[in-house]
Amino acid sequence: MTSLAPIGILGGTFDPIHYGHLRLAQEAFEQCSLSSVRFVPSGTPPHRTKPHASAEQRLQMVRLALQGQSDFVVDEREVRRTDPCYSVDTFGALRAELGLQQPLCLLLGSDAFLQLHTWHHWQQLFELAHIVVMQRPGRPLGNAILMADEALRQQYQTRLAPAPRLLHESASGLIVVLDMPQLEISATDIRNRAAQNKNLRYLLPDAVAHYIHSNKLYKTC
Repeated sequence: MTSLAPIGILGGTFDPIHYGHLRLAQEAFEQCSLSSVRFVPSGTPPHRTKPHASAEQRLQMVRLALQGQSDFVVDEREVRRTDPCYSVDTFGALRAELGLQQPLCLLLGSDAFLQLHTWHHWQQLFELAHIVVMQRPGRPLGNAILMADEALRQQYQTRLAPAPRLLHESASGLIVVLDMPQLEISATDIRNRAAQNKNLRYLLPDAVAHYIHSNKLYKTC
């Protein structure tokens, strides 16, 4: 039994970070009563193509996006690595730093969760963290999981918790599903808009939009 407030961990390429990422973090923070959310920009992501912006540029955009948000912090550990960054390694390092009693929550969108079984040593993640899945309106995870990988479906059925408060009572091992407002914002669309010199306002923080414009990011996308 633990009485520590969970820490949320939101990883991604953040190429660029946008309001969809920030809203997901805010919803998880409020609904799960998290102590904070750590944003972890990936360095060399093993599951997807090389990001368009460099690791340092993506890190700087996350820093700009989190300015003035005391509950959101940036974690630089993955961008400082040159080898492929696997989530299980990142959470192993976090667990070693924060101790066995600290609840940790991996924050995922529903699409990412449905591909969890393709991740490196994915089942070990349940030994290191809870998983909080944000489902979108009209796309309940309970329906999609019926068509998911069998091993993932079994983990879901075994570990699903009925309420976020249970995340405070153990350090790892649960799955919690939360509702998230519909926000149709994608990094791909933002990169395409930047390439066409279109206005990025209201898709991401103004400081990030200014950074993209000033550094001529995504002009060749």
